[in-house]
Amino acid sequence: MRFQQTVFSNPRRYTNILMSQRGTTTISALVVDDEQLAREELVYQLKDFPEIEILEVGTNGLEAVQLIESLEPDLVFLDVQMPGLDGLGVIRALREKGVALPYFVFSTAHDEYAVEAFRLEAMDYLLKPVEKERLEVTLQRARREIETRHAAEVRVPEPAAPAPAPKPTLQRTKLLVRSNSRNLILDAHEVIYATIDDGLITIVGTHFEGHSNYRTIEELQSNLDPNVFWRVHRSYLVNINRIREVIPWFKSSFQLRMDDKKQTEIPVSRIQTKRLRSMLKL
Repeated sequence: MRFQQTVFSNPRRYTNILMSQRGTTTISALVVDDEQLAREELVYQLKDFPEIEILEVGTNGLEAVQLIESLEPDLVFLDVQMPGLDGLGVIRALREKGVALPYFVFSTAHDEYAVEAFRLEAMDYLLKPVEKERLEVTLQRARREIETRHAAEVRVPEPAAPAPAPKPTLQRTKLLVRSNSRNLILDAHEVIYATIDDGLITIVGTHFEGHSNYRTIEELQSNLDPNVFWRVHRSYLVNINRIREVIPWFKSSFQLRMDDKKQTEIPVSRIQTKRLRSMLKL
C-alpha cells in the first residue's frame, strides 16, 4: 500500500512520530480571551502544569468555534464577554453544527453568567484574576473527567469500525460529481479525498474537483468501500491509498498530506489518531 511505503521511507519523520507518542497522556487545551493581558496571564499560569498542552490561543468567539472544530481540544478556557460571539454563544454555535464538545472552563470578571454557563454544561467557572490555587482545583477536576472520557474511547472495540461491511451491494464504484455545470461519472478509486463545508461536499480527485449530490459525509462514506475510504476527521473522508505523507502536528496529533495537485494537508482527529497509530503498527 502506498500509504505505508511512503511513511516508512522517511526515517527521520518516522522517528519523530515515535518520539511524539512516548510521553505521558496530555490534555490538549485552547485559551480564548479578547483581552491580551488576561490571555497571557492564563497561559503563563498553565505552564506550571506540564500535562496541559496549549494548542492555540484565540481572541474572539468566532475564532474559538473555528479552532475547536479544527483542533478538537480536550479543554477550552473561554472568556464570557467577547466581541462578535460571546462565550455562551460559542457553545450554542458548536451544538448547532453538531460538533462534539470539549470540556469548557469559563473565565470572566463577572459572576452573573454562572447559572447560564452551568446550564450549558460548563465544567467550571473562574473569576478573574484567576488564582493559581483555584486553577489547580479546576485542572484536577478536568483531569479526572478527561481521563474517564479517554478511557471510554479506548474501550470501544476496534472491530466495530467496519460496520458497513454487511452491505457490500451498496458500495459504489462510480460517483456523480458536478463540475462547471457538467455531471461527471467517475471511478471511486480516483477520489483522493472529500470534504464538507456549510452542507456542501467537495470531492477532489486526480484530475478533477467538483461537488457531490450526497448531503452528508456519512452518507457518502456508507456508499464506498470502508477498507479504502477513511473518515479521519468530521469534515474529511480520505482514500488511504492516496495518502502521500504523515506529518506530526503539535505534540500528539497528525496531519495527512494527500496526493492531489495542491498536496492538501488534512487534520486527523484525536479519536482517529488511535486508528492511525494502529495502521502504522506504532
